Amino acid sequence: MSGGPIAERNQDATIYCGGLDEKVNEGILWELFVQSGPVVNVHMPKDRVTNNHQGYGFIEFMSEEDADYAIKIMNMIKLYGKPIRVNKASAHQKNLDVGANIFIGNLDPEVDEKLLYDTFSAFGVILQTPKIMRDPETGNSKGYAFINFASFEASDAAIEAMNGQYLCNRPITISYAFKKDAKGERHGSAAERLLAAQNPLAQADRPHQLFADAPPTAPGVPTVPLVVPAAGVNPMQMYYGAHEDPTGLMTMMQWQMPVPPPPPPPPGIPTQAYPSPAFSCI
Repeated sequence: MSGGPIAERNQDATIYCGGLDEKVNEGILWELFVQSGPVVNVHMPKDRVTNNHQGYGFIEFMSEEDADYAIKIMNMIKLYGKPIRVNKASAHQKNLDVGANIFIGNLDPEVDEKLLYDTFSAFGVILQTPKIMRDPETGNSKGYAFINFASFEASDAAIEAMNGQYLCNRPITISYAFKKDAKGERHGSAAERLLAAQNPLAQADRPHQLFADAPPTAPGVPTVPLVVPAAGVNPMQMYYGAHEDPTGLMTMMQWQMPVPPPPPPPPGIPTQAYPSPAFSCI
């Protein structure tokens, strides 16, 4: 299951998965990510002294399209109660930071990284997991966060649409974040925008939004489609069956997927009331 050096793998088809609980192993990662496409290899670097993994791993897929699809649907889901971070392992991702970094204030304590990602990814590509500033001892939110977009079009749209809007019953404030290396100067300057417009990597990078359509599959390549479950059906039951759960994924993953009601009956057949759509959470 674990392969050779990273350099020998297809980097374009390899994703990085971080924020992993100590109980996660390579078998669990394989079972999780094979749901989004054919997995070729899973590798979790280990500490040479303790032989424990270091909280992250690499998953290589059969194609780059499968890797992109995994990023779309797996980023920020909870594994053993912890939101995992999923993005491309390619080194070019570091060069996409154009300075479109925004500050979000007056956050409710209940707002977490996944909610911020789900809310703000509608405006454009988010390069990294939203960073909520937390107390190092308690882990409680300090009430503000930072989001790094791949373009100023996305950050401008987010500020215009969301500044003053309510998130978990609190009106949030949004502005461009201050630069770390310049006192009193904010991101979003004309110079940054000019450099961003000249960055070919940022222009060519493809969006990877949550819950986007599946990528086209190469002829002859088997896939494991992620189908939205019917009302009341646990998503993991579609993969393992109602009574099988060899890795414990059904109990340790907290899926937050909208569950639609059943379709309406054909004309002429008496109707009955169906429950409203709800979020299926384990």
